[in-house]
Amino acid sequence: MNAEIHLPTLGLVLGSAAIDSINPCAIGVLILMISVMMAGKKSLGRMLLLGGFYIFAIFVTYLLAGLGLLYFLASIPLFVTEYLSIFVGSLIVIFGLVEIKDYFWYGRGFSLGIPPYFAKKIHNMSQNISIPGVIVTGVFVSGVELPCTGAPYLAIITILSVNFNFLAFLMLILYNIVFVLPLVAILLLVAGGVNLHVVKKWKQESRGIMRLAIGLLLIGLGWLLILIANGTINFG
Repeated sequence: MNAEIHLPTLGLVLGSAAIDSINPCAIGVLILMISVMMAGKKSLGRMLLLGGFYIFAIFVTYLLAGLGLLYFLASIPLFVTEYLSIFVGSLIVIFGLVEIKDYFWYGRGFSLGIPPYFAKKIHNMSQNISIPGVIVTGVFVSGVELPCTGAPYLAIITILSVNFNFLAFLMLILYNIVFVLPLVAILLLVAGGVNLHVVKKWKQESRGIMRLAIGLLLIGLGWLLILIANGTINFG
């Protein structure tokens, strides 16, 4: 018997966004920028301002990319969308297996990560501590990491495209708000006096758990897409 669902549940969107938000690259660049500002003895207000612009640039870039892809998928004929969902779902399951592989054997074989060339470029860009500089860095980081770490986002967008309406649009905005919350939390914690070294240590020690959580999420989302495509689950 098919299960009739009008839209992904709020819990699915929030849960996916929460796990996707543990984004090593965006978090790492923010930590690097904060450390540069602290070394340059920038004021607390200046640090909050520049960090806020960096986070806002990531939010806007991800939201616009999601809206564009959502609109594109919603405009595709239904029979094409069904096959596309199966392909995307299968691809996301594979990505999930790669992430789980990295939990046990990090750095061995193929990994979902930013190429060294772009990683070095991001490191250099993060030294430009100005409002235009942090905005450009945020946009660049979002664009570079989206193909590598955006699989949960792609899954949610594909699901939302099945019934693209105003509620789906609001869910997409909500997803991106949750996505940047850890960045906001880190910025506020450091501004509130938390030692930046503690944040760096947490990021390094949590890297494996982040990948495992994302991997399990991707496998679940991938199967959900496949079940939607073959008609086991239908969106009203």
